[in-house]
Amino acid sequence: MVSDVNECGLSLTQAKQTRVLMVGAGGIGCELLKNLVLTGFREVHIVDLDTIDLSNLNRQFLFRHEHIKKSKALVAKEAAQRFNPNVEIVAHHANIKDAEFNIEWFSSFAIVFNALDNLEARRHVNKMCLAADVPLIDSGTTGYNGQVMVIKKGVTACYDCSYKETPKSFPVCTIRSTPSQPIHCIVWGKSYLLNEIFGTSEDESAFDHSADGENANEIAELRRESAALRYIRESVGTEQFAQMLFDKVFNTDIVRLRSMEDMWKSRKPPEPLDYRALMENSSEAIDAKESVLKDDQKVWSLEENLVVFNDSLGRLSKRIIDMKANQNGTGPSPIITFDKDDEDTLDFVAASANIRSSLFGIDRKSKFDIKQMAGNIIPAIATTNAIVAGLCVLESFKVLRGEYDQAKEVYLTPFMPARLLGIDRPRKPNPDCPVCSVFQTRVYVDLSRATLNDLVEDFLKLELGYGHKEISVSNEVGILYDPDETDNLGKKLSELGIKQDSFLTVTDEDDDETYVNVVIAIQEAKEPSGDKPIKSVDSDGLKIPMKPKKETPVPEANGHQNGVGKRAHDGAPLETTLAKRPHPDDSAEATLTKKARIAAGVSADDGVVVIGDGARGGAIVIEDDGAILIDD
Repeated sequence: MVSDVNECGLSLTQAKQTRVLMVGAGGIGCELLKNLVLTGFREVHIVDLDTIDLSNLNRQFLFRHEHIKKSKALVAKEAAQRFNPNVEIVAHHANIKDAEFNIEWFSSFAIVFNALDNLEARRHVNKMCLAADVPLIDSGTTGYNGQVMVIKKGVTACYDCSYKETPKSFPVCTIRSTPSQPIHCIVWGKSYLLNEIFGTSEDESAFDHSADGENANEIAELRRESAALRYIRESVGTEQFAQMLFDKVFNTDIVRLRSMEDMWKSRKPPEPLDYRALMENSSEAIDAKESVLKDDQKVWSLEENLVVFNDSLGRLSKRIIDMKANQNGTGPSPIITFDKDDEDTLDFVAASANIRSSLFGIDRKSKFDIKQMAGNIIPAIATTNAIVAGLCVLESFKVLRGEYDQAKEVYLTPFMPARLLGIDRPRKPNPDCPVCSVFQTRVYVDLSRATLNDLVEDFLKLELGYGHKEISVSNEVGILYDPDETDNLGKKLSELGIKQDSFLTVTDEDDDETYVNVVIAIQEAKEPSGDKPIKSVDSDGLKIPMKPKKETPVPEANGHQNGVGKRAHDGAPLETTLAKRPHPDDSAEATLTKKARIAAGVSADDGVVVIGDGARGGAIVIEDDGAILIDD
């Protein structure tokens, strides 16, 4: 007991001398910041891009109604500073992926705490902490479940060591022509109809076109429908506007769909609606309009949905007209986008989705349920956030003492029969992880004169010891160099899009005595680098480990070998999942495409599918999905 007290005292003393970073100031972030400040950490930096919404106030206790639309990071700093004026709190209202938050900046912290609700951002922080060799404490909650894990380079599994489940996407033809579930109609109202009338036309970013290759005629017809909607959009604010829109999407378009008989051989066709006839039956709903609008728990009748549809259209029309008037004809045309806390857009999406559901024989949903589904809201419980934030600080004490063997992966599972907290030893790094299984290093580069040849010949082959090995060098765009791709050797790294905090991957192409992939983080030299424009940050020399030799796969009874068809780690950075380079007898077309991509300067974001995160059915499956979403 005395030892525990001494260790706690030591941890508190260390905390008072420690500079830490907290990424995210939402549900967990508010609780965590309070704990860090009261514990007495010397300096706490907060980074959050978000602003405060009404829906945050039930659990993010540092915020009040008067803070709505203000920066979470700035308000959190102001509120938490009162708990302990002796702690220095630095707030950054910014995106953690901004260039100012580089590897060197991450290296200045003793611990990083992740309290994010965004998979892409969590992956970025994980990658930056690995590159900076800074311990990361990642946390998450969903409903009553929660999780905390310590991530230390080379010691524990990283965030990307486990598979992350792919979110559901919907083919555009399902959304626009053959919906079968309430969510299909909700996505239609939110991402199609609202955008066509008040937002950016033909914004189908929520749709999946991968299954539409054989539906060219249908896609062409849908685009003609969009053109007709743009014509109706010009009638915003007129008395005929609501009926024109209703007749178009709930009658004319439905009649066209019914005429495609092949589409309805195995399903019931939708039933078109007549606006005037429905209005004649809606007098009772019109009289009760105010009570209908306030009752978000009730599943509205078809007539009540029509009343909400008309009323929300009126409100949105007035808003867009006022926005245009205030703009005085300058700048881009104003638009209205969906926000789950915006009653006008939520009412429009809820009513539109429910009317469409009625046409296709799909169950209607309450406004409350539609808000949850349209806003992708993860259930958030304030008590869960508080428990998880407390666990983060307890784990940070072990990190401060360097006792990673004592660190735990902790899972809050209140409905498990044995105990509230499930505790497990940290998993070892996954040898096949595309992020942390690589060898990482940093180099100082004089970007004003360093060429790719300097990197390959002087640094990689001489200093890193690749010698005469066959290697390839790539970034997130594609291959920059291999023995068959030498056109870029004379180019400056800056010409190839390499800049501060760029990552390059070196792949050993030899089949025998193969090095693991090496990820090089580029750091711009702050002073003249002498004769050589590239210099290693690690002055003690580098020793790249070899890839472990894999045993020969044994065929299974069904004829498939172990590992055959195994999927790559979804969402992993491209530079760490590159296939072995093509040999000269491989496709010439692929080689030309590769060169074209580099020459054109293709963005790293082109064609990237962002993958969501989450627990399955409210349960945490440690083996398959060790990380879960947190609330915002």
